[in-house]
Amino acid sequence: MSRIGKKPVAIENGISVSVEGTQIVAKKGNVEKRLETHGRVNVKVEEGQVVFERAGEDSQSAAFWGTYRSLFNNIMIGLNEGFTKSLEINGVGYRAAMQGKVLNLQLGFSHDINYDVPAGIDVSVEKNVITIKGDDKQVVGQVAAEIREFRPPEPYKGKGVKYTDETIIRKAGKSAAK
Repeated sequence: MSRIGKKPVAIENGISVSVEGTQIVAKKGNVEKRLETHGRVNVKVEEGQVVFERAGEDSQSAAFWGTYRSLFNNIMIGLNEGFTKSLEINGVGYRAAMQGKVLNLQLGFSHDINYDVPAGIDVSVEKNVITIKGDDKQVVGQVAAEIREFRPPEPYKGKGVKYTDETIIRKAGKSAAK
């Protein structure tokens, strides 16, 4: 029995939810998000909440039950509040700047890195902190991971791009031979 799948997802004010075949459609204003369930779960909209039920009795149905409930819950949170990730740049001469819809990064290479920000994602830079905001949890996390991948933090001086809540375990440098 899925503990997550049993919980209904509350529909927030201003969001309309409908079921079209095997898709769940959530709309807020002119933003529309769709979740394709492929018929793996049964979905009902009742009394201001969305209820998910297993389509079968096998273990795979139980796994899909909790998964689709979590995915739809993320859609509701994204439409209501949005998601945010923050990255911190550490290093002498390392900096970032927004130039229109392009993030310009100077990370100690012989060239600048220009990262095209996907549609629906807002990126802002303040001093050495890059803030990524959007309504899709997967896309926000993917953009943050791609930016971090350009120069991951190294363990000796801590230089590089890291998440603000990430802890870098520092290593001792060379010790003098006696």
